[in-house]
Amino acid sequence: MIKDTIYHFVGIKGSGMSALALILHDKGFKVQGSDVEKYFFTQKGIEEAGIQIFPFGEKNIVPGLTVIAGNAFPDNHEEIQAAMNQNIPVIRYHKFLGDLIQQFTSIAVTGSHGKTSTTGLLAHVLRNIAPTSFLIGDGTGHGEKGAQFFALEACEYRRHFLSYVPDYAIMTNIDFDHPDYFTGLDDVFNAFQSLATQVKKAIIACGDDAELRKIKADVPVVFYGLGEDNQFQAKNISRTVTGSSFDVYVNQAFYEHFEIPTFGTHNVLNALAVIAVCHYEGLDKALVRDNLTTFQGVKRRFSEKTMGDMTIIDDYAHHPAEIRATLDAARQKYPTKEIIAVFQPHTFTRTVALLSEFAEALNLADSVYLCDIFGSAREDQGSVSIQDLADRVKGPAEVLSEENMSPLLEHKDAVVIFMGAGDVQKFEYAYETLLSRNILQNN
Repeated sequence: MIKDTIYHFVGIKGSGMSALALILHDKGFKVQGSDVEKYFFTQKGIEEAGIQIFPFGEKNIVPGLTVIAGNAFPDNHEEIQAAMNQNIPVIRYHKFLGDLIQQFTSIAVTGSHGKTSTTGLLAHVLRNIAPTSFLIGDGTGHGEKGAQFFALEACEYRRHFLSYVPDYAIMTNIDFDHPDYFTGLDDVFNAFQSLATQVKKAIIACGDDAELRKIKADVPVVFYGLGEDNQFQAKNISRTVTGSSFDVYVNQAFYEHFEIPTFGTHNVLNALAVIAVCHYEGLDKALVRDNLTTFQGVKRRFSEKTMGDMTIIDDYAHHPAEIRATLDAARQKYPTKEIIAVFQPHTFTRTVALLSEFAEALNLADSVYLCDIFGSAREDQGSVSIQDLADRVKGPAEVLSEENMSPLLEHKDAVVIFMGAGDVQKFEYAYETLLSRNILQNN
């Protein structure tokens, strides 16, 4: 890294980009960036750090910069073009990050689902035991001076994680997603298999996942899970309204009892992965145990608030497996309440490829509402509509509009979960505004 340069992030509001900007800022580098003017939840941390954000424009590109380009922006983007025309260095996000992590003992957390929650938990535990830098996919990043560890979320999309050569890789699962890029499950598996060949110390993989069982590597592949054939096994799991507790067995021998304040079987597995990495690095299990109990979660993953008699949950779930996990967590914490799913599909290609699976997952809720499909920078239309999904859901599935969220007012003393990776939060805000007005009128 160049000490005297100004690092200019093209697309600084991206979840990984904003986190990387914060890491460089913490390490004392000069950082700025540009993006669209629409508000994104990831920019809060950037603004609090005093990092300047400009609207996109080629005038932002001046001598003395090093440009870090977000993966969503092609080479013909006006700022990237301006940098190239001026012979200003342009480095892609994943390439820059891949070089950065070589200075530390790096743990890359990857998988089709669960990356962000697991990275957040890993970062929380590690940083309270040893100096740790981390990059989490909810836009959170921290650059610790003198860091020993670097925990990072590693995304499989377009095989970007192949820019990383980590010491460890946690692999949570392999599932078919990103159908605009991957051709099928075999293609996804091949991407993870390629990453496995680049890991330097060990792979920590969920052994309950059939695809991960096929992973081959020159380093040890350590399996964790609920099944008897895992080196790290969770047994005697207790799920309550305050969280989960379980015993961990290592190679069939009792290791320690752990408690976590989070919900759903997926969070037990996430904790097990973190325990396995820490065990492999020889960290004090008592410190690991104590720090697991204080994890407060990450942004937009089962984030809760209460308004009147309603519990409102904001969650990033945008794949059928993630919807199932989120609903499972809600059932654990609120076993006696009605569970309402408000879901906004993310991208047309994912929606059409997984239409039946989405419907089956949503059927686990007591009531289902849908919001129009959110496109992306890569696609703004497709061959599927939100009504196609509504027609497949068991029972009525009403399509909501931002202008009319009143159907949700019919539910009392219930849990309403807004799920999606697009702008589902605008529907949540519209509902909260309406609910607040309704509460005031009735008091």
